Parts: sequence; structure tokens; C-alpha cells
Amino acid sequence: DEENFALDEAIIRAAKDAGIRLVLIQTFYKTGGIEKPLAGGQKRLSTQSLVSFWKQFDRLQSQIDPSTQSLAVAGHSIRAVPLDDLKALHAEALKRAKPFHMHVEEQPLEVRECVDRYGKPPMALINEHLNVNPLFTAVHCTHTAAADMNDFIERGGNVCINPLTEGNLGDGIPVIPRILRNGGHIALGSDANTRLCWHEEMRWLEYVQRLSTISRGVCVDDHGSVASKLLEMATVNGARCLGLKTGRIAPKHHADFIAIDLDTATLRGWTPETLLDSLIFGTGNEAIAEVCVGGSWKQLRANTG
Repeated sequence: DEENFALDEAIIRAAKDAGIRLVLIQTFYKTGGIEKPLAGGQKRLSTQSLVSFWKQFDRLQSQIDPSTQSLAVAGHSIRAVPLDDLKALHAEALKRAKPFHMHVEEQPLEVRECVDRYGKPPMALINEHLNVNPLFTAVHCTHTAAADMNDFIERGGNVCINPLTEGNLGDGIPVIPRILRNGGHIALGSDANTRLCWHEEMRWLEYVQRLSTISRGVCVDDHGSVASKLLEMATVNGARCLGLKTGRIAPKHHADFIAIDLDTATLRGWTPETLLDSLIFGTGNEAIAEVCVGGSWKQLRANTG
């Protein structure tokens, strides 16, 4: 509606003024559960139709600055988007080459209700009815069956894990080792925004897996490094999910970086060999001194993490 459109416009303007990179994900949200009406606070999220959704999407497309801003699409979840609408929404996003995100199997109840209505869990429906590709990101996947996850990964889909939100809600622990063994691309998200700190999201992704598997060094790269694998999830894989040419230092990629304050107290004692581990496992936002977006440096305000 017009109120939500005005809010989106305000976000776009604020991002332009701040000089930050923004991917504004427009979300289709129609039902309050499978074949249930919206209720309470859900009503403010209401999307009346696919026609109105794409009308607003096109209006916003004309407002963004393509040098630092882009749009993406989300079908919130199988409980909030009827299957026929979901198929049409994703087909149009695919036609427009837009990233597509969807909450998938976050809670056991969602899985049970989907099986009761459609005869299959949400991920199996996605694999069957949607053309999964590297621009498709399934968020959470906390209770996804191994065969369905493997099928999704083989099709090129991404998985977005939100450790702080998932810990806050207590909905369960996704099986990360299985995703990694099959070559899955895992990115990090914030979802509920209970705390915005990527260092904390990275380390808790690893810590929760260590607790659940009673082991150490779960998320590792080909050289056995946990820190570099977690950094890949937060940068390269995050950019993949958003359809951005960033996250790495390479030709034809955006010059998006952060500068670290090497004198911050939480990094004390670092060496060149331990710097990345020290940064991820020992610091918070206080370690970030500046941010560079598209080659333009932005000095941050004093930040205590």
C-alpha cells in the first residue's frame, strides 16, 4: 500500500544519503498460515495480489540508484504464500533475473502443516515446482530432510543461516556439515535483527555446530581453516545470494571493503598469522574503523560494539 511504499522510498533515500550499498528485498505476504487469513500484526504486511506487488516493485525500481542499489524478491514462506502464487512470483523474478529469497522449514509446525496440505514438506515442493538456480536462497532450513537439501544444492540453491535469530527463537539447529559436504553455499543473515554484528553471527554459526556435533572445527575450508570459511560465508556467499558483484577483490567487482582498527583492545596480541581468527572469534563492531562502498570511504561514528 501507499504507506509501505513511502517507507521503502524513505529507506532508499536514506541509503543514498549515507552512501551505503542496499539490496531492498520486496516480500510477498498474503496469508497468516496455510490457507489462513492474516491476523494481528500480520495485517500490516498484507500483499493483496501479484499485480499490486509488481506495480510497487516497478515504482521502486525507478527510484533506486543502480550504482549502489538494487531490488530483490521474497516469497515469505509456504505459510504466507499460496503455492500457485509462489510459482508465479518466482517465475516472474526469474524472468527479471532478480534474486529470490524464501523462509524454508524454520519450524516443525510449518513442515507438518505443509505435508498435511500439499503432501510434501516445503523444500520438496520448491524442488518440484520452482526453477531453483544460484539466485534462489532458502533461509533457515532448520528442519530440512537430507534428500531434499541435496536436491536443492544440486540445483544451485543457496542456504542462509541466521544464528542469532535462530538461537533467540529456539526453533532448532540446521545440519551445517551435511550442507557443506555436498558443496552447498551457506550465507549469513540477521533476520530478526536482535543484534547486528557479523563477527558474532560468524562465530556463533561455528559454536552452535560444535555444541550440536560435540566436535571442533566444523566449518572449515580446504586448508582446515575455520575463520576463512566463515569469512567466505559472510562475504562471497552473501554477495551470491544478493546477486552482487562484490565480496572479493577481483576485476569487475565493486570496491566494497572494511578497514579494521588494529589497535582496538579486543585485538590485542594479534599477529599476521592469527589476525583473521582474532577478528572473528574475539571482536565485535568496535573493531571496524571505516567502510568503503564502491571505492568511497565512510568513517564510522564511535562504536563500542
